[in-house]
Formats: sequence, C-alpha cells, structure tokens
Amino acid sequence: MTVKYGKFELPTNIKIEEASKTETFSRFIAEAFERGFGHTVGSALRRIMLGSLEAPSLISVRIEGVPHEYIAVDGVIEDMTHIILNFKGALLRKLPLEENRDTRGPKLISKTLEVTQEMLDAGGGQYAVTFKDVMGESDFEMVNPDHHLFNVTKTMKKRVDLKVAIGRGYVPSERHEIVDKVVDEIIIDSAFSPVRRVNYFVENTRVGQDTDYDRLILEVTTDGRVTPQEALTFATQIGVLHLGVFDTLKFQDLSFDHEELESDTDRDELLSKLALRINEIELSVRSTNCLAQANIDTIAELVIMPEPEMLKFRNFGKKSLNEIKAKLEDMNLHLGMDLSRYGITRDNVRQVVDEYLEEKSGQET
Repeated sequence: MTVKYGKFELPTNIKIEEASKTETFSRFIAEAFERGFGHTVGSALRRIMLGSLEAPSLISVRIEGVPHEYIAVDGVIEDMTHIILNFKGALLRKLPLEENRDTRGPKLISKTLEVTQEMLDAGGGQYAVTFKDVMGESDFEMVNPDHHLFNVTKTMKKRVDLKVAIGRGYVPSERHEIVDKVVDEIIIDSAFSPVRRVNYFVENTRVGQDTDYDRLILEVTTDGRVTPQEALTFATQIGVLHLGVFDTLKFQDLSFDHEELESDTDRDELLSKLALRINEIELSVRSTNCLAQANIDTIAELVIMPEPEMLKFRNFGKKSLNEIKAKLEDMNLHLGMDLSRYGITRDNVRQVVDEYLEEKSGQET
C-alpha cells in the first residue's frame, strides 16, 4: 500500500558562484527548499564534510642517523621536534580508485636527501629543505611541494623514509598500527580530514508568491587534497548511504505529488525565451561565433546542452562559458535543463521552436 504525500519544493539546480571560486574554495547555492530544510540539509552536509571525508597523510618519518624526535641533528638548525611539526603540514593528494584495491594500505616512499656545498653557497651558507626535496617517486601528488621542513648548514647525504596512509579524521600517533615499524621510525599524528572550513547560511527565497522558502548557501574551504566540489559530492553520497540504512524499515511506501505542467501563460513565457536567437541576447562576438560554429542557433538548443559538453566545442573556453551562464541566469535559465515536460528533447528542439514561432506568427496576423 502506498501513502500519498503532498509536493515538496526541491532545488532544480545547484549553482556555483564563479566570481569567488578558487582551487580550494567554492560557494554553492541551492534553492528552493521547503521551510526548515535549508538548516536540515546544510547542517548534515557540514558535519559530514568536516569529519567523514578521507585523504592521504604522513603517518611516520625516518631520517637516517636520527634515532628519535627528541634530539638535535648535526648540521640542521631546527631540532627534530620542530622538524616533525613541519612534516605534519606536508599535504598529498590521491583518490583511491576502486579498481586499485591495494591503495589504502600504508605506502613507503624513500628518497636520498643530498645537500652539496654549491647548494649551501647559493643560499648564503644554508639550504632550505622543502617537501619536494624529500618526496620520492610515488603515485601521490604533492599539494604543497614548497612547504618548508628545515634548514641545513653543512653538506649532508641522508636517506629519508616517509610512510603515507589514507584515513579520515584526526588520528594521534599512538593509534597508528604499523606492522613493519623499524627502531628509528618516528610515528606522527595525522590529520586526514581535507576540509578546513564549512559555513552554511539559510536565507528566505521566493517561489511564486510565497517568500518563506529556504535558500541554502554552502561555503566550502579545503586544503587542496580534495576540491570543494569533490568534498560536497562525497559528503552527499556518505549521507545517502547512512540514511539508506533506515530505508530497510519501510513499513509504508510514500509517493509525492509532482507539480503539474505550468499554466499556458507560464509555458508561453518560457517558450518565448527559448525561441530567441543567440544573436538577440547580447553575447560577446567570441561567444557568439563559438556557438555558431557549434551549430547552436537558439536559446533552446543552448540550455538543453550539458555544461561538460559545451567545453568540448572548438575554441570554447571557461571565459565564454561563464559569460553564457551569467546571461542565462539573468533569464532564469541554465545549462543542462530538462525540457522533456514541454515535449522538447535534443532530437526535436529545432522542430518545437519552429512550430512555436509559426504558431505565434499566425496569432499575430
């Protein structure tokens, strides 16, 4: 037996604010939610992103000739305690793909650090060792290769062994389980969480004549081991995984009302926008020419196109894409729109627009 519920207002698309977007920061805007769901969704995503995402981190350091961390190293300005603190700030990126089943266990990365007299002379008597100087060959990507570790004041040649693992949250050194630990291996605390900050805000937004719906704004800052977009999509799937546990208790099925097709007036208003020619919306010459080369003549043909596919067009770059997205947003449209409820698909989009224009022309005469 299925129980019928009323319609829930849900966002039709998630916008990313391009003006503030960087490699480690993004602002996501989702609207409109039913009143209260902005806080429900925002708080859940924030908690998951801050505490449940995984990333690589160093779990141990071994420097040849250094027996433990409470010691000074000959020819090095900093003591080992200070050096270990610096190693904790070294960041690595790798997404453990499902087909590479052995990527989650600790990995040993070795390299011989050699500081020559020429290197010392070039630095005025000392050489600043950075993360890239001690990072050997591996399938991990260095996020901050120029991260400072220590300063050397005399020639040296030492082997440096690093162990890297993938985990989540903050793991103190005593909780690491290292099977093949050697005597002079220094186990370190590991901060696996790649998300530094998540802020969310809920504002009122309008749906029709009602102004008490929720607009959710998420600001995500990462350290580079994952992108903000990856952080959000991973957190979403983790949340769905955990809510799915309770779906096994489904004593009753629910179905939800869906919004009927818009009124004739609303449909006509939308189709009038979709029927506009590209040269009627005041795009730059470059963007207009790119769309012309892609054989896109109307707004309908443009909005039905997914964003990734747009970037495949010849000479079409991010600047043109952002310009087009901004122009469509001003028209309350966006790329990748599902127009199937209006009977519009990629196969018949031109035919539908032509029929609409013919019908409108007949009404005017």
